[in-house]
Amino acid sequence: MTDKILLESMDNKISPMKIFFQGLKIQSRVIGALILREIHTRYGRENIGYLWIIIEPMLFAAGIGLLHSGAGGSEFGMTDIKPVPFAIIGYGTFIIFRNVVNRASGTIEANAPLLYHRMVGLFDMLLARALLETAGIMVSIFILLFFSYCIDVGSLPVRPAYIIIGQFYMTWFSLGLSMIVCASTYENSTVERLIHPLTYFAMPLSNIFIMMEWIPNPYRQWLEWVPMAQCTEIVRYGQFESASGKYFDFSYLTLVCLCTMTVGFLSLRAVRKHITLS
Repeated sequence: MTDKILLESMDNKISPMKIFFQGLKIQSRVIGALILREIHTRYGRENIGYLWIIIEPMLFAAGIGLLHSGAGGSEFGMTDIKPVPFAIIGYGTFIIFRNVVNRASGTIEANAPLLYHRMVGLFDMLLARALLETAGIMVSIFILLFFSYCIDVGSLPVRPAYIIIGQFYMTWFSLGLSMIVCASTYENSTVERLIHPLTYFAMPLSNIFIMMEWIPNPYRQWLEWVPMAQCTEIVRYGQFESASGKYFDFSYLTLVCLCTMTVGFLSLRAVRKHITLS
């Protein structure tokens, strides 16, 4: 399909910008088809079917929220920071990182037949999975936040745009890591077994149990270098009025995500040469 577009562009002198948008349109269809395939193969149509996309992460986040529901009306003297939304917004955002990175291992083995199609690449598979995970988790978080507000144990977001931005950066960073994980776990069961425990070890580094301003220096300065911790601070700033916006830097996060994606693309390119289709 891409070759056909290039030939047409040479014959009809189509502008490079038009070629780019035509290719982007085709690739968007490919990713959409991969998302639909992932939904069907993972959840099927039985029972509640596709609703598991939202229900599954909601159960995890709701469980953490219930554990914090007996902590009283506030934490650390801040009246608007209630334990239930604090747990939902923090752990819910971490689930994006955990699910995207964990599901990257074994991607090649599970989807190798799709590589027979020239328009399908390893990045397309990982991007489709990341978009599916993030969409389901984001919807479940907002549903839980609204439900906690209705039963008077939580509050509505004061800066909802920041919640979306924080989760976007978490997805972007996780996608870059998933590319590295996908390449490094190909035909390497040892590394694959280490990925799951390592993501749980990343939980305290993601700062989901405590806010950055509650941590004394020099530990806070060290934690500010962790991209997941900054993403968590962004979503908390979006949820709570009294949350501080001093402990995240969009320029730093963008640079880290770009570097991670670059390493990820190089890793996928290197491993692609070793994939044999039988």
